[in-house]
Amino acid sequence: MYATFFGLQQPPFSIAPDPRYLYMSERHREALAHLLYGLGGGGGFVLLSGEIGAGKTTVCRCFLEQLPEGTQVAYVFNPRLTATELLQTVCDEFGLAVAPPPAGQAPTVKPYIDALNAHLLAAHARGRQCLLVIDEAQNLSPEVLEQLRLLTNLETAERKLLQIVLIGQPELRSLLAGPGLEQLAQRVIARYHLGPLGPAETAAYVAHRLAVAGHAGASPFDAAALRRIHALSGGVPRRINLLCDRALLGAYAEGRARVDRRIVERAAREVFDPDAAPPRAGRRRLALAAGGGLLAGLALAAGWLGWLHGGGWPAGRGNAAAQAAAPGVAASRPAVAPAQMTPASSSMATASRPAASAAAALAPAPASGPAASTLVPPAAAAVWPPPLAPPVDLGWLPRDDRAAWRELLRQWGLPEPAPGADPCAAVRVQGWRCFRTGTLTLAQLRRLGRSGVLALRGDDGAPRHARLTVLGTDRAVLHAGARAHTLGLDELAQRWRGEFGTLWRPPEGYAGPLEPGARGPAVDALARGLAGWRRAPAPPAGQALSGPLAADLAAFQRAQGWRADGVAGPATFMLLERAAGLAGPGRLAEPPAPETRPER
Repeated sequence: MYATFFGLQQPPFSIAPDPRYLYMSERHREALAHLLYGLGGGGGFVLLSGEIGAGKTTVCRCFLEQLPEGTQVAYVFNPRLTATELLQTVCDEFGLAVAPPPAGQAPTVKPYIDALNAHLLAAHARGRQCLLVIDEAQNLSPEVLEQLRLLTNLETAERKLLQIVLIGQPELRSLLAGPGLEQLAQRVIARYHLGPLGPAETAAYVAHRLAVAGHAGASPFDAAALRRIHALSGGVPRRINLLCDRALLGAYAEGRARVDRRIVERAAREVFDPDAAPPRAGRRRLALAAGGGLLAGLALAAGWLGWLHGGGWPAGRGNAAAQAAAPGVAASRPAVAPAQMTPASSSMATASRPAASAAAALAPAPASGPAASTLVPPAAAAVWPPPLAPPVDLGWLPRDDRAAWRELLRQWGLPEPAPGADPCAAVRVQGWRCFRTGTLTLAQLRRLGRSGVLALRGDDGAPRHARLTVLGTDRAVLHAGARAHTLGLDELAQRWRGEFGTLWRPPEGYAGPLEPGARGPAVDALARGLAGWRRAPAPPAGQALSGPLAADLAAFQRAQGWRADGVAGPATFMLLERAAGLAGPGRLAEPPAPETRPER
């Protein structure tokens, strides 16, 4: 109703889960990082709690979009079930057919457990990971939770075969701390409580949703209105949406182009129960507790999570931005409050990636504003977990990278250049291009999913080049000529500083990164790719990189864990290609799965 009046293309504060409006605050990014850490942490339980409307489902959706290929997911959104009913639901989610009990006999859990065990072993043998996500988990009974714990007993020597993510309201934490669930609590390898947005984050959240909806110019909310919105909503995103939507409607009804404090307070009386608004004293206690926890968290910060899940370099600008970004150390921000973490989860700190490290943790940034801080690993001498073997001698790898590029061309089935010729110049004639960057991370390697050329540091400090063909959860495979070598990721983290190169084929009409406002065949190709990602009809030709298309691009970049800079460069097109399920001879492989060992 008010959209046209405020220059909007659509209502900005709908509570429907539209991925284009995804806003990852610092808290949401930390929650997502914990989920991703738990996924790679060897199995067990991961716990995400938060108040109603805090954004738990938003984080979960982003988490599911970033799962590695080959992950099988069972999602349970109504856990008010008996143990037998829950097992039946999980089997249905995994597509397992379980014969009903004979006539006259009550159903038991055994057929479902047997089917799940067989499925988990078969999936692991094929190199697949199984994930069970249970939403509204505060509704689980202790008996059902104990049955879930028993499901995690199946394991190999390296990991458990079923990863379980529990998402629920704060009561879930109290439930798991209750009597009789000590064994399950000991299997929680990561937990995070998603708190409300702060005043600055609330203002950024409102600005983000307005921008996605097509608003340009000054915000319709003045500074006093934004402060009041935060106070009345308690920083809870869903309450912010309800309040802002009604405030814009109130301003429209009065014919006012600006929303002030008075309009916000009247809107709050219309949409909120006055007794349910967060009390001022409670908000003050929350702020003091958060500040004290952040200061204490600085002393606990460590980099295991940062080493495992990298992120933060721009998806759009490709070569230009990657080569212009010099590694360095920036000012760090406070780490996660200890009250939000347990010893089983990782402590985190943020800064730029140190030159001696391979990766920073996942840190998607808003569509506008400076790049988000990233989570970092410790210094190379303190990599955790420590190497199980002495450092690998990489002296056999060549210092020149041309041989590795020629091997990469052969892998992609492209003609080799003449001896001494530049491989990248040769492929350009055939419509292909080389993509090079010096700031990539392990997590970004996984997202791109492409074999490529790595530059590793030898014992003498000089770069050595190899072709990366396999990247697993704990090891990678490098090739140089006819020789291959398996390298642990801890060793790789010490040897690699982010230099990576691969091949990609730009769309028709691509002459460089697509900036906002661009038009042409390459923009049309981008629009088709984004429509396919959203499962929407193909758009007409002649699109401009602005408005809804720019919002879709930023949403895609955020969903992939990249900085949402709104510029479509090589990385964006490669990510779109992978999101479409396109596979080629240069696809990065996973290592074979180890043998399974059921627990007796």
